[in-house]
Amino acid sequence: MTGSGNNTYLLVPPGSAATLIDAGVGEARHLEEIDTALTQTGASLERVLVTHGHRDHAAGAEAIAAAHPAAVFAKHPWPEEDAQFAVAWTRIDDNDTIAVGDQRLVALATPGHSPDHIAFWHEATGAIFTGDLVVAGSSVMIHTSKGGNLKQYLASLARLLALEPRVLYPAHGPTVTDPRTLLAGYLDHRRMRELQVIAALASGHRSVEAIADSIYHGLTPALMTAAHENVRAHLEKLVDERRVIADDTGWELLS
Repeated sequence: MTGSGNNTYLLVPPGSAATLIDAGVGEARHLEEIDTALTQTGASLERVLVTHGHRDHAAGAEAIAAAHPAAVFAKHPWPEEDAQFAVAWTRIDDNDTIAVGDQRLVALATPGHSPDHIAFWHEATGAIFTGDLVVAGSSVMIHTSKGGNLKQYLASLARLLALEPRVLYPAHGPTVTDPRTLLAGYLDHRRMRELQVIAALASGHRSVEAIADSIYHGLTPALMTAAHENVRAHLEKLVDERRVIADDTGWELLS
């Protein structure tokens, strides 16, 4: 589910302390590359900003803390997830400003993929470090059984689109140089999926599995678990909007 792996971003202002966006998983090669970059620039690691508490973004915090004990680790709280990582977290909230040398990043609360998700906006260049909000060429899983919320996720995408960014730096996949097209496409894709879920309900499919089978024709069996999560995310959004009800027998459209 992480494609070719994780992207982390080391921001090193000239003659200043460095900031790392996302902590990775603690892989030795990643730690070596951080150290090499710091040595080449003569910088020290001042801060690690974590976009959210999923393990592929936060688990490396412990190894980085051991190698760079002066570094501060910061994220928006998700207590049940944060406790598994043995670092002292500094809290980040929506619209907090983080100094990186003489530049400024603004924290953007962007929940949906996870309840604690934060993106980082550099207005001067129109850049957003987007964590897991987007992955070029793929969709993002909304794991509702583990804190995901599709309604919030769509609002987060719309928030980014309204900022009219010039470039997105995601945690997986390549840099996005046409943010408007990608973000609008993500929103359109989710609207299309919602219509498919509604059509499946109207056809009498009442379980997540039946709805998913009717929509994801020929999907690799290994990916069906993710498809079930996405269908459930749409159903829960529709329930929240009072367009669908759920009971012990399944899901049903309200007339």
